[in-house]
Amino acid sequence: MARGLFITFEGGEGAGKSTQIQRLAVRLRRKGYDVVVTREPGGSPGAEALRHIILSGAAEPFGPRMEAILFAAARSDHVEQVIRPAVKSGAIVLCDRFLDSSRVYQGAGSETELAFVNALGRIALNGMEPDLTLIFDLDSEVGLKRATQRRGEEAADRFEKETLEIHQARRAAFLAIAEQEPDRCVVIDASATEEEVEDKVTEAVFAMIEKHGPRGKRARKVRSS
Repeated sequence: MARGLFITFEGGEGAGKSTQIQRLAVRLRRKGYDVVVTREPGGSPGAEALRHIILSGAAEPFGPRMEAILFAAARSDHVEQVIRPAVKSGAIVLCDRFLDSSRVYQGAGSETELAFVNALGRIALNGMEPDLTLIFDLDSEVGLKRATQRRGEEAADRFEKETLEIHQARRAAFLAIAEQEPDRCVVIDASATEEEVEDKVTEAVFAMIEKHGPRGKRARKVRSS
């Protein structure tokens, strides 16, 4: 069986990644592709256990390096238990956040921290690199307002609660990654309507499938978060 594809969705808070993953999954399944939808932090039982620790802020007092280590531990389990087997079986894996988020959220503060995060990433990925990364770009203030509306009465998580200036720096860091790795990354204007964004996502993904991806797969029972 031909190798599948691994596609990651990245971007700041409130950019609409989760909505677009679900829309893309529907389109792909209608075409007969086997689709696995997953997320980070989380995606596997071990990684989901670490998700609560990370997003609750329980690790924050220990500093960004400890958070980066926890992310890497969760990612390693996620890769080996979910992502690698699914891609090997011929599925298209859609992941809400991956290593680029660690580079931006834990590594963007300094070259030293970025080098540390990248070193952890190489260990956690063990060669499992995304075939395509969609970076959803949105004004940070707009994104935070969307995130606030989405969560309703729930408290902001560890990362949503940070200052606008920090979110703006993260937006710039995502765009820098896209500029550095244009063969892997496609920037999506997330300020457009959901339908317009969906069209751009579909265009990018089906271009990748046409170039490299699996064809004619029968959909099996999928695993999703």
